[in-house]
Amino acid sequence: MVNSEGLCGSPPRIGVTKPISIAGPTEADILRNRDLERFLVEAGLYESKEEASKREEVLGRIQEIVTGWVKQLTRLRGYTDQMVEDANAVIFTFGSYRLGVHGPGSDIDTLCVGPSYVNREEDFFFVLHNILAEREEVTELQPVPDAHVPVMKFKFSGIPIDLLYASISHLVVPHDLDISDMSVLYNVDEPTVRSLNGCRVADQILKLVPNVEHFRTTLRCMKLWAKRRSVYSNVTGFLGGVNWALLVARICQLYPNAVPSMLVSRFFRVYTQWRWPNPVMLCAIEEDGLGFSVWDPRKNHRDRTHLMPIITPAYPCMNSSYNVSSSTLRVMMEQFQYGNSICEKIELNRAKWSALFEPYLFFQSYTNYLQVDILAADADDLRSWKGWVESRLRQLTLMIERDTYGKLQCHPYPQEYVDASKPSAHCAFFMGLQRKQGEVIQESQQFDIRGSVEEFRHSINMYMFWEPGMEIHVSHVRRKQLPAYVHSDGFNCSRNLRLTPHQRSYKLPHDNGVAYQTESGEKCLKRKKDPDGENIEQHRLLKRRSPDWNRSGSPEIISRKLSSTSTGCSTSDRDAMNGLVGANASSNSSGITSCSHEVFRNESTAGSSVGSNGGYDNPSSSPSDSCDDLKSSVEDEHADRKKVFQDGLLKELEVLANTVVGVVLKSMNGVIDAESVPNPVIRLSLASTA
Repeated sequence: MVNSEGLCGSPPRIGVTKPISIAGPTEADILRNRDLERFLVEAGLYESKEEASKREEVLGRIQEIVTGWVKQLTRLRGYTDQMVEDANAVIFTFGSYRLGVHGPGSDIDTLCVGPSYVNREEDFFFVLHNILAEREEVTELQPVPDAHVPVMKFKFSGIPIDLLYASISHLVVPHDLDISDMSVLYNVDEPTVRSLNGCRVADQILKLVPNVEHFRTTLRCMKLWAKRRSVYSNVTGFLGGVNWALLVARICQLYPNAVPSMLVSRFFRVYTQWRWPNPVMLCAIEEDGLGFSVWDPRKNHRDRTHLMPIITPAYPCMNSSYNVSSSTLRVMMEQFQYGNSICEKIELNRAKWSALFEPYLFFQSYTNYLQVDILAADADDLRSWKGWVESRLRQLTLMIERDTYGKLQCHPYPQEYVDASKPSAHCAFFMGLQRKQGEVIQESQQFDIRGSVEEFRHSINMYMFWEPGMEIHVSHVRRKQLPAYVHSDGFNCSRNLRLTPHQRSYKLPHDNGVAYQTESGEKCLKRKKDPDGENIEQHRLLKRRSPDWNRSGSPEIISRKLSSTSTGCSTSDRDAMNGLVGANASSNSSGITSCSHEVFRNESTAGSSVGSNGGYDNPSSSPSDSCDDLKSSVEDEHADRKKVFQDGLLKELEVLANTVVGVVLKSMNGVIDAESVPNPVIRLSLASTA
């Protein structure tokens, strides 16, 4: 950290490295920040006072329920009247609610801390479950005891609640329990540690950022962006709330005096250049004598396989993003590059903040998709069945990557869709499929992932609470086979796209001259499109082969050859990212170059000079000459600042890599090197499995 002497309002020494810049906002930054805050308000990210009051009321009633529950169990187990009177449980919040970034309709992550004699398996998931089930305010009650962090989900007076339980080594839980104290971890099991760490991590994050309000505004912005760009979902292999909070908090440490508009821009600049798998950390990893495992690739082989480590700041420090796969990392890096491109335009006054939040056109981005249909007898069965299947969709991505040696890339889409026309309860998830960019593919090569799909279905069928009517179907569909319900706005994917100017710069290449295989085995050549943008013959064949889950009998085998030009991002975005993503996914600290500490001071100076042109006036020249000269100077200055920033970031990454755990991640052990594997003869052949 920079020394606070001589710096007015300098932040405390927080973080594992010095800041990249201590520059404050310029006049132009302040104006952009006002525009950003106005946009967030208009986007409806802030709840009303009435809803905030209702949340507090709901939390108070849940506190009363769990206190009565513990007193009831204390009496049944024969404790004294004094013990019954003193018996207590305490409700804590964590996640977005604790961080202060929740919005209208968002859930409340809660933790119930109870005494040592009240357990999770029976007392929480059966006794308390039954108490909640009898209350009319409680709806959609769903226990998930086998989750990585066991949880009970429900709605209380319409407010979504995720309730965890932790039994600590106290006979009486004090009302003023300090959950950040290390003593709460004495004599508890791993699931309890994970349950407690949600609150402990949230508290640490708020302590480790230099300006809490700037952190909150920036995090609200980044969460909205991630949801609009479809990279907000921990369960499907992207990033969840705590991951985004940690990434934003690190940017706040690197730019302690920046306002949210600056922090958003720096977020994309930093993470498009970040050399994964170097970890993101807010503080040094703390090792304690309690014996819990902490993230340390020197000792733990599994930690060496993590692709995008984002380490929690509370003991025991863990990687919060272990779900990230090579495919989802690729997608996120592409989206970071997209965000960086838009922010550069915003800084040059060529775009508005709304451009940053344009939705990702997933169903216009790929030629081939996997469709996973989930069905159940009723809505209650579907809720539990869907939760089980969704939690395992990431495994399907990993299986496909493994079985195709990383040559077939998957893009799981976090949003679920519902076909209201089906007689049974239904929802569906989709994955985009494409060949790995840069792969040399023989004309006859195809991918056969029927084994991957069958293995996935087998794992799904291990569900302990299976009920009649619970079914899953996995099918391969091309873009024009997509069901109509995915275009809820009435958009027809066969029509020409009406893209915004920013989306046009990321327009996808056409998929002409690609072979595919029909059910009968006859190979056809996809003709060039007619003037209306349609291939009539192909459309007729594909329409005839659309999967129909209402048919009886064995499902059909749908075979397709993936287009080598199918892509999840635009041509310009892909060209800019191909080299960068490859370097970030496999690079290590040995590739980090050295640079002088002078770059940190240079970036501060450059940051101050940007605002000197805040009014963009030059009365000594004609309007047209002034405009051209100003445009050129601003762009040149912007390029110079970007170069200085990148040099400074390389130095910051070098310091970080040497500080974290004192180890260089020279290779990702456990990840197959595709170049060392002989090219197999593979073909795409997916079964519509029932």
